[in-house]
Amino acid sequence: MSDHTKNQESYWQANVRLITGCLIIWALVSYGGGMIFRPLLSGISVGGTDLGFWFAQQGSILTFILITFFYAWKMNRLDQEFGLDEE
Repeated sequence: MSDHTKNQESYWQANVRLITGCLIIWALVSYGGGMIFRPLLSGISVGGTDLGFWFAQQGSILTFILITFFYAWKMNRLDQEFGLDEE
């Protein structure tokens, strides 16, 4: 296997790990915070409502936006690491 192919494979594996991590975090916040952990979060008040409801309504959307910016930032660093950045 050539060095170029190994580099492509390493880049792809790093990209898939990043995507998987982002999706797991998003699933935990949106599904876990809004449904699974809601009874545990019901005693905490945020903006006049309980934290579980807040996660279901706004938290998952805000988390998605933050993850999108984090993914773009991390992919730029990954591109630089593998020499694929846009000079």
